[in-house]
Formats: sequence, structure tokens, C-alpha cells
Amino acid sequence: MRAFTRKFQLTATILVAAVVALAAPLSATANEPQSGNSHKGRLLAAKKESKMTANPVVVMDTSKGTIKIEVFKNEAPITAGNFLDLVQRGFYNGLTFHRYEPGFVIQGGDPKGDGTGGFIDPTTNRERTIPLEVKPELRHDSAGMVAMARSSDPNSASSQFYITLGAASFLNNQYAVFGKVIDGLNAAQQLRKGDKMNSVTMLETATK
Repeated sequence: MRAFTRKFQLTATILVAAVVALAAPLSATANEPQSGNSHKGRLLAAKKESKMTANPVVVMDTSKGTIKIEVFKNEAPITAGNFLDLVQRGFYNGLTFHRYEPGFVIQGGDPKGDGTGGFIDPTTNRERTIPLEVKPELRHDSAGMVAMARSSDPNSASSQFYITLGAASFLNNQYAVFGKVIDGLNAAQQLRKGDKMNSVTMLETATK
């Protein structure tokens, strides 16, 4: 892994990013009347709860086409929260993919465009980084998995991310998966070094 980690060079500082708050599900009391209206109300509440906890989708318009990414806000709240914050800031708009490894990954998100940069938080004038957040259920088991790049320091991920172009199980539990391509995988596989993210925006977002 030494050769691999050297290619994911980022300056390291540590910042714990956003915590995603979820509303508690509604529950019926033992004495609740079973009228048609109350039943309808529970269905509406369940539908609303489902919407509140739905993972958001990010739309990435690239040189090779449109890619839609489901962001695992509920499963990886720190990593997903960092990425979604950058999307909402417009940080990725116009950035390039600076690394292409055939059958392995396409990587981008560096404002310097050379693999050494990250997001400089305007409130601190320092690079914002997040702690490594790996979950056993979030794995590099197929093409289209989206995860954060980092240096040899596990807690150095900032803004650079990669999309797998094939299964890469040797990265499991070392790099934080936070999303998956749900549409446009062919476009992702067509990306090469120098291709651009024209815009990266939210298609839908969970209701607060």
C-alpha cells in the first residue's frame, strides 16, 4: 500500500465535521384510536419519516457525461457531511480529475489539480480535514464506489475523492467509502486525467 498512499498526498490537520441529526420515528400509544383518519395520519408520518432519512443524491456534470451519486449520509455522517458541505459551497465546480488508474480509480477534488491540495476553510484559513470513518458494510466491492482519498495519515482526508473502476477490496477499512454511483457509471469509466467537473450539485436533499 505504500505506493498507493503516496499518490493520495494531502496536508494533514484534523477537524471533526458535521453530525447528521435524524428525527425520531413516531410511535403509536396503546390507547390510540384505530380510526381511518389516524391510520392515514400514521401512513403520512411514515412517508415523511422515510423522506427525512433518505440519502441525498449528488449530480456531477463532467466532461464525459452526467454521474449521479447516492451519498450515504446516514451510514457515514462525518464523511458524507464533509462532502455535501463542499458540494453546497460549489467547491467542486470547475475542478479536474487529476489521476486515472485503468481498472482501479479516477480521482479528483483537488483545487490545485496535482494531488497535493485540499479545502481551505475560509473561517480558519487552514485546510479542513476529517477523521477516518470506515464502516464494515461500506466496502470497495465493485466499480462505482465513491470514497475519500488521503495521505498516509488516516485522518487527513479533505476534499479529494475517488470513484472505483472495479472492485478494490484491499482498500476496505483503510479508506472511507461514503457513496455509490447509481447512474452514469459508464461516464465515470470514461473519465481520464484532465477531465473536468463542470458542476456538482444536489439533486435532492433530506428534509430537515
